[in-house]
Amino acid sequence: MLRILDVSGERLDDYSSVLPRASFDVDHAISVVEPICRAVAEEGEPALRRFAQQFDHVVPEHLRIPARALDDALAAIDPQLRAAIEESIRRRREVCERVEREEPARSVELAPGASVGQRLVPVSRVGLYVPGGLAPLASTVLMNVVPAQVAGVSSIALATPPQAEFGGLPNPTILAVARLLDVDEVYAVGGAQAVAMFAYGVAGLCRRADMVTGPGNIYVVAAKRLLRGRIGIDAEAGPTEIAVLADASADPAKVGADLISQAEHDPLAGAVLVTDSRALIDAVQVQLARQIERLDTRQRLVTSLSGAQSGAILVADIDQGVDVVNDYAAEHLEIQTANARELVARIRNAGAIFVGSHSPVPLGDYSAGSTHVLPTGGAAHFSSGLTVRSFLKAVHVIDYSPSALAQIGPAVQAFAHAEKLPGHANAIAARTQPQEQE
Repeated sequence: MLRILDVSGERLDDYSSVLPRASFDVDHAISVVEPICRAVAEEGEPALRRFAQQFDHVVPEHLRIPARALDDALAAIDPQLRAAIEESIRRRREVCERVEREEPARSVELAPGASVGQRLVPVSRVGLYVPGGLAPLASTVLMNVVPAQVAGVSSIALATPPQAEFGGLPNPTILAVARLLDVDEVYAVGGAQAVAMFAYGVAGLCRRADMVTGPGNIYVVAAKRLLRGRIGIDAEAGPTEIAVLADASADPAKVGADLISQAEHDPLAGAVLVTDSRALIDAVQVQLARQIERLDTRQRLVTSLSGAQSGAILVADIDQGVDVVNDYAAEHLEIQTANARELVARIRNAGAIFVGSHSPVPLGDYSAGSTHVLPTGGAAHFSSGLTVRSFLKAVHVIDYSPSALAQIGPAVQAFAHAEKLPGHANAIAARTQPQEQE
């Protein structure tokens, strides 16, 4: 099922060009979402209702979900599921508060009377997008809301597509998680139009947001790219992906199960095994075929696992395997080797690292306490997952006394004149040199 790529006989400076990766043409999708975003900006609510009918095949009675619907969704949720969600929220919040939150503001005195400090200021208002298509990702609600709350964001709104099977309301588990987190501004709006609603605001319905976060399909990503600059965004998230770095000690049943766990998200999801053991590849292939037959998502899984974005990479040894996974820069990287913990320090590029055979990716998807909103498509080379820090702006605070300014003033003026900006120099001179009286 997985196509096999043998790179064991060659050592490359960069394996990126030969590794599996899904095709994700955001530029093409922009031409589709641009008229949608423009219609939302110009028409507001009527456009949202028209697109709900066109894309979701249902027009909600209320675009903003009434509080009673949130209460009803929470009251109806299975008690065992509620307990599981509450534990996931508790663990994510504890990691946010004890690991991700920055230290109190600090400042440094660079010279007598000359200090520069830094304040961490939360974004004022955030629009969170939660997909509701093939997999209604209720877990994404807590993964976005908890770090935003811990960061101190004062206004949080959530958008998720309306569902015909629920009479135009979004998925009830998504609503229940929102209520558990005290998010009462929830909209039954999906797709690119939801991003546009947050970017422009809709009179009488929704105030504009400063930032939009959360995953979505290619049209959601295209809308975020198109509107970036009007709003801040977290990332341009593509199809999910998993890489497993494994040696002969790995259990093929567990490796196969873990590849399946991410492949079932989307037909474009990527599942990549990197190993120095041909025997493990063969055993994992058997496990994939066997385990898929038991799952309702088997058709989607076959498409994903046999696609160009998935494969088994045979390497000469684990050292080469480390180079390969660093070049791949997986959203989720599992290390299932005899010395898994020792290898962690050698991984430079990954959205999240799952160590050993008892730390599977689905643990991080729900209840590990880590974030599951992670960089895809190789973006882990230069970006991070969604954390408390994502919602904080660093603001420098400059506080100089008269004597401190006088001491550095000539240097500033010299620099300003070198750049042919005499007004800059004059702003210093006005404070440090006697001014002629008119």
